[in-house]
Amino acid sequence: MIDLGKLIDSDTTVFWFRRDLRLSDNAALHRALKENDSVLPVFIFDTNILDKLDDKADKRVEFIHDALQNLKSQLEENGSSLLVFNGTPEEFFGSIRPKAVYTNRDYEPYARKRDQEISEILSAKGGALKTYKDQVIFEKDEVVKDDGSPYTVFTPYSKKWKAKLEPFFYKSYPVEKYFGALKKIKPLPFPSLADIGFKQANANFPERSIKQSIVEHYHETRDFPAIAGTTKLSVHLRFGTVSIRKLVQVAVRKNETWLNELIWRDFYHMILWHFPKVENAFKPQYDQIKWRNNEKEFEAWCTGQTGYPIVDAGMRELNETGFMHNRVRMITASFLTKHLLIDWRWGEAYFAKKLLDFDLAANNGGWQWAAGSGCDAAPYFRVFNPYLQTKKFDPDLTYIKKWVPEFESPDYPKPIVDHDYARTRVLDVYQVALKS
Repeated sequence: MIDLGKLIDSDTTVFWFRRDLRLSDNAALHRALKENDSVLPVFIFDTNILDKLDDKADKRVEFIHDALQNLKSQLEENGSSLLVFNGTPEEFFGSIRPKAVYTNRDYEPYARKRDQEISEILSAKGGALKTYKDQVIFEKDEVVKDDGSPYTVFTPYSKKWKAKLEPFFYKSYPVEKYFGALKKIKPLPFPSLADIGFKQANANFPERSIKQSIVEHYHETRDFPAIAGTTKLSVHLRFGTVSIRKLVQVAVRKNETWLNELIWRDFYHMILWHFPKVENAFKPQYDQIKWRNNEKEFEAWCTGQTGYPIVDAGMRELNETGFMHNRVRMITASFLTKHLLIDWRWGEAYFAKKLLDFDLAANNGGWQWAAGSGCDAAPYFRVFNPYLQTKKFDPDLTYIKKWVPEFESPDYPKPIVDHDYARTRVLDVYQVALKS
């Protein structure tokens, strides 16, 4: 058992890893090492979060565990180590009196509440929580309208974002230059997945490398799920195993369409910061929609048994791998909300359980976009036709046949709803709600 009070004394500065599981180009780690003599990196397996995960073979926990092992090895090569704590942040910081705590900012409602509490705990003991911008290029009020109010439409936001962008904002932090300030200690114990109440998921995680050829052709290939036309770096962005600044460095040179996708990410984090009550529709009138919420149909959607091959392929890919192509995310989300008239929150929650790259800001933004209830959303009368989407984006049925091998056989279910009927029904329901 580690004596935390002895390990972290008043001369020790804590660097708290969260959504930034890398040593290189890490804003808060750079500041911590530059400004202090003895910095101990820490990660907390937060039981406030983990206890809510039903699947004890959760792929994301395995991803984090693997990333931490890699971090620990790198730190030990530099004469330090990584302290991993299993419990709540309140327990951990309540038991130590460090010189200071450095960390990178998180914009989610739970994180904001947690950080306020930790700041108060440290302040009561004469310490401080110092936070820095790291996971986005522009945060909070850095890109707003001329009157200071936040943008709620992407296009003018992105224009202002690009106009503000200078190399200063995506320059990498030279963290390695200050590795000498890491606390010199022997290797610390490292918990197994079983120690924190989880088990091996044996997932195949996407590579962390930025494939330049994919970025260069991204605007041509990104909508076709059967080909390797996207970088699959979203999980690395989510957990910070790659730096957003590194990606922007590539994007500004190689492909504006890819850069726009990175700007969407900043946009949704800005929206979450200014409008944190995301459990409700961004446009309140959409909370008047009379959802059908048929549980049997929801189960068919979850398991990829709707009789719509492109929808079923996407859901099966998600269930097996934790990944779903972005074009297919839009198709499956539109199908759930528009064809089945099932509350977007049901789909949002299912994706939150299954997606390797689950990020509250982007997931909520995407679901409300599909439902029509979000900021800058698709108009309510836009109902994706899965057959036309298939014809355009999987014309040879390569993607469908990979994930729905029984397609065109007697074993494949009939469509659970007729497209034309579903479209007429949803337009009627939405019009009633939006007129009320």
